[in-house]
Amino acid sequence: MNHCPTCNTTKIVKNGFNATGKQNHLCRECGRQFVIDPLVSAISEETKSLIDRLLLERIALAGIARVANVSESWLQIYVNQKYEGVPRQLNVPKLSDFRLVVECDELWSFVLKKDEKQWVWIAKDRDSGYVVGLYIGSRGIKGAQGLWNSLPRDYQELADFYTDFWEAYQSVFPEFRHYAVGKESGKTNHIERYNCTLRQRISRLVRKALSFSKKLENHIGAIWHFVHHYNSTLSVKAHS
Repeated sequence: MNHCPTCNTTKIVKNGFNATGKQNHLCRECGRQFVIDPLVSAISEETKSLIDRLLLERIALAGIARVANVSESWLQIYVNQKYEGVPRQLNVPKLSDFRLVVECDELWSFVLKKDEKQWVWIAKDRDSGYVVGLYIGSRGIKGAQGLWNSLPRDYQELADFYTDFWEAYQSVFPEFRHYAVGKESGKTNHIERYNCTLRQRISRLVRKALSFSKKLENHIGAIWHFVHHYNSTLSVKAHS
């Protein structure tokens, strides 16, 4: 027997049809109007939690929609809202008053087409493993300045920085604490390994794939979302 989804009573009557031609019902107890077996049902919190975890893996949105059994249109709206709310700054604990060592690198990516390049600038604390700086934009001086501006003040004032020989770093980073080195030195091994992690975990960063970003805001949001998650896992390990 049919019952009201709000108060569970069986005191319901037919009440016309909705826009899709489905029979409307009206609850005589609470006044709720509803249809039996609606075409669109509410997405449970359990499903949303599953989607949140899947967004941290290298799975295209179409694949997530299939796994979570939701429509791609609903998922796109959900992802848009989620990425809009991701903070665009990093809050990391201060670990030392003396020597801070940071490795920096740039990661190539694109939005919509390969001509629309977006460089991911990353700074990583060598000792703690935290990502301490992040900027997404052009590869020129503006990009290097964006990375510098994203760093916590403690790092700007105290840290030594190891980068490749890209000249934009030399224009922005303090000369007496900046060291341009080659890959053979091993001084940027940690950040280069992290770049591999990003490409393995964020499908939008895979060079040859169909799951590239079509919207810049979501491209940026997805990267920030993963970096926040990555830092949070380090925090859990540090306190366990």
